[in-house]
Amino acid sequence: MRENQITHKEILTLFNIKNIDYEWSFNKYKPSDTGKWTHNYHRYPAKFIPQLVEKLIDEYVTSREAHINDPFYGCGTTIVTAISRGFKASGTDINRIAYLMTKVKSTPIEPTYLNEKINQFLLTIKCLESNQKTLFHLRDVEPLIPEKHIERINYWFTEENKIELGKILRIIYEEDDGRIRDFLLVAFSHILKNCSIWLQGSTKPTRDLKKKPARPYEALKRHLKKMEVGNNVFYKIVPKEVRDNLNKYLNIKIGDARHQPVPDDSVDLIVTSSPYVTSYEYADLHQLSTIWLDLADDLTDYKKEFIGTSYKKYENKRLRSRLAMDIVNKMTDRNRKMAKEIEAFFIDMEGVFDESYRILKHGGRCCYVIGNTRLKGVDVLNAEVFAESLQYSGFKLDKIIKREIPSKILPQKRDEKTGRFASNDNANSEAYPVEYIVIGLKE
Repeated sequence: MRENQITHKEILTLFNIKNIDYEWSFNKYKPSDTGKWTHNYHRYPAKFIPQLVEKLIDEYVTSREAHINDPFYGCGTTIVTAISRGFKASGTDINRIAYLMTKVKSTPIEPTYLNEKINQFLLTIKCLESNQKTLFHLRDVEPLIPEKHIERINYWFTEENKIELGKILRIIYEEDDGRIRDFLLVAFSHILKNCSIWLQGSTKPTRDLKKKPARPYEALKRHLKKMEVGNNVFYKIVPKEVRDNLNKYLNIKIGDARHQPVPDDSVDLIVTSSPYVTSYEYADLHQLSTIWLDLADDLTDYKKEFIGTSYKKYENKRLRSRLAMDIVNKMTDRNRKMAKEIEAFFIDMEGVFDESYRILKHGGRCCYVIGNTRLKGVDVLNAEVFAESLQYSGFKLDKIIKREIPSKILPQKRDEKTGRFASNDNANSEAYPVEYIVIGLKE
């Protein structure tokens, strides 16, 4: 615990009087700006925009040989931005599809070579196109459909699309170049929702039995061409030294945010957006990719690994944050199960903050992007708890930025009684009207 740290009451006052800083809202940017380079390779919920990361780097990084870390890299916004600047990038994510997409988004491929590979692949699978069925016998391809997940695949996909996707996946795995194979797998993963009966636009796994799923070949062809354009721009942006020695600069792992793959005192800046307590079940949202790419033996066990999941609770650990304890106590009076979930989330995040302190250089900063919400009538002050908890990990509370989130795709309303996300017409409590960037300084 730091001397002269700000008390929990002072933190509440600080947040109450904090005004929105409109410089951090990035209202002027279009989707083409926020989805530039490789940032549009794959859909991902609640991702923050690269302009936010760029602004934080501009504010806090002075070294040309900086090391940027993200303990929850998700779809890779911080990692890609760091690589684009010629910096070292490291981080973890427990979500295995997040690892695949971040690795691919951070790996620039020589444009002419990529173009040849994409065209060769599309020519190979062209016989699967709906109006080319008569050519199908030119290549006898055995569909690659993970048997252990066949029940879930049958639940989400028509028989016709299941077979076509299985054949495409088989051909992808025949590619010898690992970079190209992973590139194709990310494109394959991205189109799965459109090719399934997953309810369009839903952040929950919901079926739409009236939906007409997209055909895989056409969907894949369109998205690969879009990805190719993004790669070509990214390739020109990334310094040649980084392109030629990517292993020296890119260090990302599948793993727990409380265990970063870097030495003590080695990181200049941490920029991350952590999970929100009891918000997204990322394993559910990405289950189509998980089952097709066979990333987990058991989905239920897989879910238990995630921070912020409703599957986690502790009995023998205590919170350091007074604000977190107050929230848990209030929720206990309303819903004991949800109180234990909130407690587990904050305990896990305290471990992440401890790890952030370990890896940062003196003078380095950690920047946590987080919003508050309201569950069953209880205000869950995530940002205030983060501000208090960072101090217990050794940080000085350096700065708090309050920003609007106009371009972040988040469910905006909750039903107060159930705590579940609801349509704007039926809900009575804003889930994430604004968010904060809580910045800690390691002195």
